[in-house]
Amino acid sequence: MSDLLERGASGDRAPLARLLSLVERGGDDACTVSAAVHPLCGEAVNVGITGAPGAGKSTLTSALCRAIRAVGRSVAVLAIDPSSPFTGGAILGDRIRMSEHVLDDGVFIRSMATRGHLGGLAVAAPDAARVLDAAGFDHVIVETVGVGQVEVDVASATDTTVVVVNPGWGDAVQAAKAGLVEIADVFVVNKADRPGAADAVRDLTAMLSLRGASSWVPPVVETVATTGRGVDQLLEVLAEHRDHLVVSGELQRRRARRAEEEVRAVVATRLAERAEELCQGPVWDQQWAQVAAGSLDPWSAADAVLGAASLIDGPPR
Repeated sequence: MSDLLERGASGDRAPLARLLSLVERGGDDACTVSAAVHPLCGEAVNVGITGAPGAGKSTLTSALCRAIRAVGRSVAVLAIDPSSPFTGGAILGDRIRMSEHVLDDGVFIRSMATRGHLGGLAVAAPDAARVLDAAGFDHVIVETVGVGQVEVDVASATDTTVVVVNPGWGDAVQAAKAGLVEIADVFVVNKADRPGAADAVRDLTAMLSLRGASSWVPPVVETVATTGRGVDQLLEVLAEHRDHLVVSGELQRRRARRAEEEVRAVVATRLAERAEELCQGPVWDQQWAQVAAGSLDPWSAADAVLGAASLIDGPPR
């Protein structure tokens, strides 16, 4: 693992892709990768880009990569794509839109499938972002799949959350319903050359004014990702927010909250795996058969299964 990471940090893409594949696959190898990269990350500027489908997230991400490279910084993109209903893999639509960077050694783009996970992020995304951080990329951008009102997962996985909307996307009430006002650190009104852009900016500004007192008020940036208009301003705003996080101590607090949530998620996953193991074998067959026959209630059956497991496993360690 350390050899793969060292080669990936030196610019070799093949071992880096291998590490990300191990993370996506899960299991013991993913745990080993996580343990190897965890002490080595934390320096990258970590940005999440989210919004409804069709908002132009992929095009904006590509333009942002171009702006980052123009100032001599490296960037890695995790593009969370919908899963194919047949193969379970990523559809790769985001990478198609970012094809201009394919020959740039300072840009690394990886698609990951959601695999049915609601919330716009793949389960393995946090570990994958740490791999890219440990590999030495200056910026790590996580672009979500775009699934409407469950996009809030990105806020718990990145340091800065950018919410992308379009002219005519809806009013400020829609933003509140979707939870976007709470999660956004920066709003982007993309496709700002279309009618209604000024109205979108006005509605968002009005809604933000109703938020409680805060040391950071999310700015609203107008962009036209296809031409690059406003993208340099967006990059400046991202730098300002990063500085704010560092100076205020919010960066450390956010990462601490993220660590707690991630450990909770891992504990829940481990328990779910253990539950699957318990739901088989002679004790399990006996208990559910009694429930099916009407001689036992489900709660008592579950307690019996768990009690048998406790006797087998011994006292808690």
